[in-house]
Amino acid sequence: MATITLKDDTEIYYKDWGTGQPIVFHHGWPLSGDDWDAQMMFFLGKGYRVIAHDRRGHGRSTQTSGGHDMDTYAADVAELTEALDLKNAIHVGHSTGGGEVIRYVAKYGKDRVAKAVLVSAVTPIMAQTESNPDGIPMSVFDEIREGTATKRPQYFKDFPVAFYGYNREGAKVSQGIQDNWWRQGMMGAINAHTECIKAFSETDFTEDLKSVDVPVLILHGEDDQIVPFELTAVKAAKLVKNGKLISYPGFPHGMPTTEAETINKDLLAFIEA
Repeated sequence: MATITLKDDTEIYYKDWGTGQPIVFHHGWPLSGDDWDAQMMFFLGKGYRVIAHDRRGHGRSTQTSGGHDMDTYAADVAELTEALDLKNAIHVGHSTGGGEVIRYVAKYGKDRVAKAVLVSAVTPIMAQTESNPDGIPMSVFDEIREGTATKRPQYFKDFPVAFYGYNREGAKVSQGIQDNWWRQGMMGAINAHTECIKAFSETDFTEDLKSVDVPVLILHGEDDQIVPFELTAVKAAKLVKNGKLISYPGFPHGMPTTEAETINKDLLAFIEA
């Protein structure tokens, strides 16, 4: 397996295929780089160099006892991109990975990043706070924490249903996609998954979004039941200096998988523009 060893001895697993301009894919909770299969194959076929890593505590990377916060995730990406000497790169993040992308680009991306894409992303902030009164109540995230920490095998069987919109009338349900979600989730560490809930729900990315100068594409499904469209994408689009928002009526949170043909087409248009 291809891995790099970080300064704190954490091993980060990554896939690095092809040549040409690099596209780096950042996965969502509680998954792995495998969640980008449809995009990795598509852009590899278009002549790009495609890279996807497993976040610490997720997938095949080290199951660390700490560091499950957005600052550490971004610092890990910075070490990976430096080790691979990635320049003029496009960084694409889904859900939690969208937060990781914008934090990385804001703190470390100067002279290395060409463009950024936030797909179904948790930016600018999900949790209800004094400054974000229309956010999601903490009780919702406490339920996710409890389910992950105490009954993860069954909780991860149930979670993909809303994730992919399979609870909607007329949805074309794929058992294989649900099983693959469960497979990826169960590969990771239960402590990392539980602690990551705080990172994706309570981290405030407002200043990161404001500070980024590169072009930013925001893609979001209007029927996202996990990361609500109005709470995140609509607000994020107003904060970035050089941004474009594309929304999709009826698309679910997991749209890079269920709606790969549409998402890949819009990603390619943005990258080649």
